[in-house]
Amino acid sequence: MILLSIETSCDETAISIVEIVGDFPNATYKVLGNALFSQIEIHREFGGVFPAIAKREHIATILPMLEKALHESNLPHEAAPYLPETATQIKSILDREFGLADQLLHFHEHYGIPTIDAIAVTSGPGLEPALWVGVNFAKAIAHLWNVPVVPVDHMEGHVLASIFDGHHLAEVHFPSIALLVSGGHTEIILMPDWGKYQKIGQTRDDAVGEAFDKVARLLGLPYPGGPEISKMAAHAREVNLPEYLALPRPMMHSGDLDFSFSGLKTAVRYGIEGKTLTEDEKFALARDFENAAIEVLIHKSIKAIEQHSARSFILGGGVSANSYLRNAAQGLATPQSFPDLQVFLPEKSLSTDNSVMIALAGHAHLVDAETPTNFMNTVRVDGNQSL
Repeated sequence: MILLSIETSCDETAISIVEIVGDFPNATYKVLGNALFSQIEIHREFGGVFPAIAKREHIATILPMLEKALHESNLPHEAAPYLPETATQIKSILDREFGLADQLLHFHEHYGIPTIDAIAVTSGPGLEPALWVGVNFAKAIAHLWNVPVVPVDHMEGHVLASIFDGHHLAEVHFPSIALLVSGGHTEIILMPDWGKYQKIGQTRDDAVGEAFDKVARLLGLPYPGGPEISKMAAHAREVNLPEYLALPRPMMHSGDLDFSFSGLKTAVRYGIEGKTLTEDEKFALARDFENAAIEVLIHKSIKAIEQHSARSFILGGGVSANSYLRNAAQGLATPQSFPDLQVFLPEKSLSTDNSVMIALAGHAHLVDAETPTNFMNTVRVDGNQSL
């Protein structure tokens, strides 16, 4: 089967076309087309993602991303007859995506209908204005092509991306613990089996990626700040700079698996308020902050593994690209800690938001796929809740 997937949860507009042979989770996947537009440069001047601007950019780029993915996939396609009533319905579906309906109808008239069997689309969590662009676009093309649609949880996509080698999902030993870390989420998930998820820990305030960005802003670094902090921290370790600031490890010994990073960010702010830091002091502070944040993440992960006798550990989400965190996660599987533990990390290209992961999660739930008509009536966009 051929599955088209759409991701617009934040500031990446992504569309993939994936050929799938077999049943989940033992299928073989081949990415035929993969298109992604990142809005990072647009949001950089604001120091963060503005939902209204993100929505505007998704509207502007989603059809070009579809065209690019279809061009790469070189799928056969057939002519589509023009039906006035269909045009009216598409304009109604895309009523809030200004100008997109006319562009899509023009493309459809000239390109026709590709051999797509189903569509997967992120329905949450994320920024609601951004999510609705992807969901409404999925509704529209599903109606044009008369194919079923399956709504996908964005965070499940991150879990599956971490165990994907480009063609297959790994053979995971259950139960598994997943640590999902991004700009919007920090949570620990217990997976007793495929498709079963229980959230057993989460942040009570800032996500860890958000804390990285806020500390970067305090240091005058550009957005996104996480990679900048990581580079500075690596340099401080390389030249062995002395500690600049003794930082707390929030909720390290709270007795549960929850996190809190707001106080850590505040401790950094109080520690530098009214001071002019040297370059070496900035490098050292970046390292001190990264050490504190990741020490808490790993400590809580170890507790989760112990409490649930986990046989595997999955690291996922945008912050999983952090080299220091990746090394710490890989270090869990040692004779001194958990010698038989499987540790899964995503390829760095799949750690940030992408549509390949949405295809994987969509395939997992194809039995729940809906007809275009039902999907238009029942889909719900969730801007906050996750696994």
